[in-house]
Amino acid sequence: MIDPTSQPVHPAALMYAKEVRSGQLDRREFLTRSTALGLTGTAAYGLLGLPAPAAAQAQVRPGGTLRIQMGVRAPRDPRTFDWTELAYFTSGWLEYLVEYNNDGTFGPMLLDGWTVNAEGTQYRLNVRPGVTWNDGTAFTASDVARNITGWCDTSVAGNSMAARFGVLIDDATGQIRPDAIEIVDDLTVALHLPSPDISLVANMSDYPAAITPAGFSPDTMLENPVGTGPYLPTFLEVGTRADLVRNRDHVWWGEAAGKGATLDQISFIDCGTDPAAWVAAAVADEVDMLFETVGDFVEVMDALGWQRSQVASGATICIRTNAQAEVDGVTPYADVRVRRAIAMAVDPAVCLELGYADRGIAARNMHVGPMHPEWADIPALPHDPAAAFDLLTEAGMADFEMEITSIDDDWRRNTADAVAAQLRDAGFRVNRRIVPGSTYWANWNSYPFSATNWNHRPLGIQTLALAYRTGAAWNESGYANPAFDAALTEAGAIADADARRAVMARLQTMMRDDAVTLQPYWRMLYRHAKPDVTGADMHIAYLPQLYKLGRSI
Repeated sequence: MIDPTSQPVHPAALMYAKEVRSGQLDRREFLTRSTALGLTGTAAYGLLGLPAPAAAQAQVRPGGTLRIQMGVRAPRDPRTFDWTELAYFTSGWLEYLVEYNNDGTFGPMLLDGWTVNAEGTQYRLNVRPGVTWNDGTAFTASDVARNITGWCDTSVAGNSMAARFGVLIDDATGQIRPDAIEIVDDLTVALHLPSPDISLVANMSDYPAAITPAGFSPDTMLENPVGTGPYLPTFLEVGTRADLVRNRDHVWWGEAAGKGATLDQISFIDCGTDPAAWVAAAVADEVDMLFETVGDFVEVMDALGWQRSQVASGATICIRTNAQAEVDGVTPYADVRVRRAIAMAVDPAVCLELGYADRGIAARNMHVGPMHPEWADIPALPHDPAAAFDLLTEAGMADFEMEITSIDDDWRRNTADAVAAQLRDAGFRVNRRIVPGSTYWANWNSYPFSATNWNHRPLGIQTLALAYRTGAAWNESGYANPAFDAALTEAGAIADADARRAVMARLQTMMRDDAVTLQPYWRMLYRHAKPDVTGADMHIAYLPQLYKLGRSI
């Protein structure tokens, strides 16, 4: 067992370990909190007197091709990624500073480690030594500083990283604060925060945080794929297929670290949005692994004899109105009475049953749940269809026809159908609009009333900042509440999740009372792969870890 005293331990991590031993804190929350503060996973387990879990060691044969069913989309600037599939392809050569694992730990990738001061206002990022870009140049602190500076550029349309790093941004310029970042030496970057923010490391692990080289251009990223990763792109046809091949001319840092990346080629095969087509591709031996398995198709894939991986998560769906959307010259969802009426007319448990085959747990329309360390046990609005219609009538909207848009797939379409049916049962006038994937993906955050899936994130404040802070790139609900924004900033400055919970209770109450979104359930996630595929465990947040994939002997 690793002696935890061999690594400097943040005082808060010692307190968290004591809380685990006394039963006040569960192990997963401890691992997330302590590793975000810079403790390694091994040392974090050591503080609990436990050995770090050993990964299953299948005998992996070198080489081979793996074909993954997945939607293939045109890549662009990673800061503007809004679907994980984009990152799966580019992660072959554009890697991350930090990775988030299913056990709740944060681990180093292009960083070798990090430390945080007791106040949470100083972060010291240690760059992994010996890493090179695939053009032969060294990866240094300057590369880290340049990317963080770019994440803070609010002038880049669709840059969701700005919402994640708002504490470093100067409100007057919309750029990084002049004193926020310091290159200490070639392998060290210091971040100086004006106030604490406990979400920075978690946000470095999210899929739009891919590290790009100097001179990066989205227009030439395929023709000139400079990166630190083990693969190179060789083919991409949107909606059809994308290929990565192992870059044998590049000495990838992960080889010395024992990371893997044994495959010669990874091909992503686009089979459309209908899960029945994914199963058909599996039966026809056209794919070796599914990006994910949904709903009733889980049993179908089990019956084929493919290995199943599953994980409980904070992944979900939001069927939300947009308070700022104009429909026929009016803004129907700006009225909180209309939004509350919608929430009161819909039973989350029915959405879970009809939309996702009961494979999860019901939620409360707050987009924070019991899987988040700071979750507050706040009751939902009552399910009362009669009172909902009375409220809609009071708002003068009983004759208004709402249109709910969803993608033409399985579970998202079915969940939106369940919402529409319940609203109609309550007396609402509702039309359903179902659009193909290409149309939906291009317009997901601009529909007046639509269904969008959201990934799991380790901290509740991460999701709230991305989805509901005023003006955030991913704020699809059009929510704009200065009191909410202020409370969100306040919560982000509180390192202790138990103390943060009091502020989260206020945030969740605002989410409920303002009826910002329908967020009816939390999803169990599934993935199936052929029996000889290794490293294919479903990730709790869909994050790409391609280096783990291989084929067994």
